[in-house]
Amino acid sequence: MIESNPTQTEARSKVSFRVAAIQMASGPSVTANLEEAARLIEEAAAQEAKLVVLPEYFCIMGMKDTDKLTVREQPGSGQIQDFLSQTAKRLGIWLVGGSVPLASPDPDKVFNSCLVYDDQGRQVARYDKIHLFGLQMGNERYAEERTIKAGGQVVTVDSPFGRIGLSICYDLRFPELFRMMNGVDIILAPAAFTAITGKAHWEVLVRARAVENMAYVIAPGQGGYHVNGRETNGDSMIVDPWGVVIERLPRGAGAVVAMIDPGYQSSLRTNLPALSHRTLQAC
Repeated sequence: MIESNPTQTEARSKVSFRVAAIQMASGPSVTANLEEAARLIEEAAAQEAKLVVLPEYFCIMGMKDTDKLTVREQPGSGQIQDFLSQTAKRLGIWLVGGSVPLASPDPDKVFNSCLVYDDQGRQVARYDKIHLFGLQMGNERYAEERTIKAGGQVVTVDSPFGRIGLSICYDLRFPELFRMMNGVDIILAPAAFTAITGKAHWEVLVRARAVENMAYVIAPGQGGYHVNGRETNGDSMIVDPWGVVIERLPRGAGAVVAMIDPGYQSSLRTNLPALSHRTLQAC
């Protein structure tokens, strides 16, 4: 597991703060997607969101799976990473790029990486998607392993908002990943769920991860019809540690903004100390 700045968790504010989940329907143009992302991030910042999370594939939803290989970036440099760093610093927010295609040792694959930037524009965490989506149902066929190299490390980052656990989309189906995060306060779950799987499972999975870990979950998604013919589920939401959906956006582009209350979370964990009642450990 990777952790950073552990002392910040102890010093985090006890007051409530706003967070945002950005919903998009990204297309094949990185430049156009970044312009749309900027508009929505600014909308969230105008509502005083201090932690803003973009969806998976916010920067590109190509006409074919291999398109993301052509826009891959080296870690620490490139148009997409510069955009995230500069936007975070300009607006004075913590900004999370739901997933960015980063170069891997395999020339035919990229890492699908969630990148976290602090309010000074510094990258403070990177998580490479571990669980790669595969589906054969009706006319839908997906096989992420053909173009994505799986990551192998659980990642948390300690922040002014508490301990944040990173995940991407399909990871939601694997609760053991979140158990290995060791008591996170906030879980990030940027996604591009398909319409068919999202309708059946998206909400229940997001809410289950919140309840199991007594954590807030910020779950931004791709939502709508894409130029490549794909339809994504949307329904971006922010869920509290009791499993209540605080705010959501069923379809279309927008910013879902909600308040996180650390005092409420602490009270729940005190009154129902389920996390301390665990007797079985994840393998």
